[in-house]
Amino acid sequence: MLKPIFLENDNLLIHPFRPEDLGRFEKLTSDIFSILSDDRTLKFIPGKRLNSLQEAELFLQTMVVNYHSGHNYIHFITHKKLNKVIGIIDLISPEVARQHYQMDHYPFFIEFYLSGFASGCYIMTEVLPLLIDNLSDQGISKIGAVVNRENIAARRVLEKANFTFKDRFDLLQDLYETS
Repeated sequence: MLKPIFLENDNLLIHPFRPEDLGRFEKLTSDIFSILSDDRTLKFIPGKRLNSLQEAELFLQTMVVNYHSGHNYIHFITHKKLNKVIGIIDLISPEVARQHYQMDHYPFFIEFYLSGFASGCYIMTEVLPLLIDNLSDQGISKIGAVVNRENIAARRVLEKANFTFKDRFDLLQDLYETS
């Protein structure tokens, strides 16, 4: 099982769901809804859209259960000064990837989402290499990511974190892996 990842700088805190988050569950639900209903965030991943706060609450509840069952390891990017979750990082286990993808091998996969207002602020460019190093320290050497070919910003973030193009994934997306 993956150990929780905690990363911090002057502005950001990367963390899983913590006991203190129970007291702010409603706020966290609202922050998640804000991210996963944002047109800018979802430009290349419209299938991730949440349509209501109730869907956001179910998403959060499911992610907490999935974390503790070893399926997905969701982490939040919290802006400390705003006390607001501005991004989500989802680490998907090989077992879950196997249920959804047809591949030769199944690494951990990473997905990340930022609020539209946080896009272009180099947050993931700064955070992703640190996260990859932490995962490597935990013995996870291969991490995959699927990215829409037209999402140049996400491709650049992955490349700066030492992901390399591996293959076409489907008609719209490419597979990248850590090298």
